[in-house]
Amino acid sequence: MTDFEPMPTDWERALAVVAHPDDLEYGASAAIARWVDEGKKVVYLLASRGEAGIDGIPPEECGPLREAEQIEAARIVGVSEVEFLGHKDGVIEYGIPLRRDIAAAIRRHKPELVITLNYAPFWPGGNRNSPDHRNVGEAVLDAVGDAGNQWIFPELGLAKWQGVRWVAIAGSPNATHAVDVESSLDRGVASLEAHRKYLEGLGPGPMSEPNVFLRDFARQAGERFGGKPAVAFELFPA
Repeated sequence: MTDFEPMPTDWERALAVVAHPDDLEYGASAAIARWVDEGKKVVYLLASRGEAGIDGIPPEECGPLREAEQIEAARIVGVSEVEFLGHKDGVIEYGIPLRRDIAAAIRRHKPELVITLNYAPFWPGGNRNSPDHRNVGEAVLDAVGDAGNQWIFPELGLAKWQGVRWVAIAGSPNATHAVDVESSLDRGVASLEAHRKYLEGLGPGPMSEPNVFLRDFARQAGERFGGKPAVAFELFPA
């Protein structure tokens, strides 16, 4: 395996678009904390409120709970703007409404970097990826193009934005780049720990142990990035 390249640093604004609360905290948030430390602005956009994410807690109770946990998780890494689109958790559909919503956010926030989560059919290691992740990721890629075309979604009343330079995919099986998170990994762990009710709902297992899971994740990435804890991304030009 080849070593990871450093992520670009010559940008000022990023928009992170994922399906659920907790998606960014399983790795990417440690990198986001590092970027915020460097003076960059990052905004979170969540397609759903994660209301179907905790067995035993009904959606009408779970949605507000998970929304609050996500806002706190973002605060820990220095992100103050968190938006929720309100698509239905578990059955997020790829289609025009989702593309329109994401394109509108791109036009409003004018990011140079757009971040999303692995949308491949499988996770590294072979586990099947969820339909929500797959559909949101595909919609993000298309919405980047939509946002730059003045004739697509003119009803939004927002000027086109052609300034997205890269798309970064967290958790990708085809990672190419990485960020040194030695100084920010503790906050990345704390941001996942903020999803307290969600982690309790998972029950025992590696995914419910942020300190172990994320440090191991960062160590493995670091083996291809100079030996320091790192978060890896697949990066390609927009």
